[in-house]
Amino acid sequence: MEQKLKALIQSVTALDESAMDAARKRQAQLAKPPGSLGRLEELSIQLAGITGRVHNKIEKKHLLVFAADNGVVEEGVASSPQSVTLMQTVNLTRAKTGASVLAKHFGCGITVCDVGVNAEVPERAVLNRKIAYGTQNIVKGPAMTREQALTAILTGAELAQNTQADVIGIGEMGIGNTTTSSAVLSVLLGADVEAVTGRGGGLTDAGFQKKKEVIRRAIAVNAPDQADPVDVLTKVGGFDLAAMCGAFLGAAAAHHPVVIDGFISAVAALCAVRLCPNAQGYLVPSHASYEIGYRLAMEAMDLQPMLLLGMRLGEGSGCPLAFAVLDAACAILNDMATFDQAGIDDGYLDEIRQGDKFSVEGAR
Repeated sequence: MEQKLKALIQSVTALDESAMDAARKRQAQLAKPPGSLGRLEELSIQLAGITGRVHNKIEKKHLLVFAADNGVVEEGVASSPQSVTLMQTVNLTRAKTGASVLAKHFGCGITVCDVGVNAEVPERAVLNRKIAYGTQNIVKGPAMTREQALTAILTGAELAQNTQADVIGIGEMGIGNTTTSSAVLSVLLGADVEAVTGRGGGLTDAGFQKKKEVIRRAIAVNAPDQADPVDVLTKVGGFDLAAMCGAFLGAAAAHHPVVIDGFISAVAALCAVRLCPNAQGYLVPSHASYEIGYRLAMEAMDLQPMLLLGMRLGEGSGCPLAFAVLDAACAILNDMATFDQAGIDDGYLDEIRQGDKFSVEGAR
């Protein structure tokens, strides 16, 4: 499985620079002041680099949600009982949760994949890729074996590579996974637990302090190798995080833009980027998560969220919103008139363009 992961990583190519240059030239021809559509212009150029085409469409949209339980809930780090993982895993397939309601509203497909729910999942619509019935308690030892971590990564990658869509979003369901995500992020960044740990679904002050102490103990007990993201996932991660990491890699290998949801999704994306730096170019952040560690994860990947909505639900709830923004970016590049088509002499913009040129050169 190590070789399969290595082959997957090697299959992720850098973005197509010639397609991006062509998209930039197209943007410069559109009837608007340079850069006046901001992130929409940037996204259209990024999409060109991902697909190798200047003109793209976001018609088939799909959300992948990975569900798993985490043994660390034994330590009282979550405000919800573990049984909620099973219930919401099923509800995700019935358009009854926040993410699935938004997916239905925006016409997105959704696949819910069980990679480690600590129960038999009775809903046939849930894809069964169960690796084990939840992870082990990370305070007492590793969350999983390295083989299990690799299995989870490759499971997520395979699912993303086989998803027929113009864009893919990555979400999760698993009580206790803000604890594992904070632990993974703390190790990867070499950051203090205090700086990366939030309250998750909601904890009392005492519960919040306990959560941070549990994470510190887990890192001390397991001593994960910061330079090896697979080891970090093995020691203090979760099946959901590992599968999501793999899904980001698989989407990039298939030349699909792939949307990050919130904090947990961002940590999984960071694992993918640490394994494969080329994967960074395929990532599209959605909303700025309310969780404290989210900003640090984004900075580590040199990414900025496109939406500020105060959201902290998870599940992939930010992805359908981001899909709509990507769709708008494509519409601008595809359908907006050029200066010639609009019958406008764009000479009045020469001074602005020269100013932009000098600003760029000065920055160099």
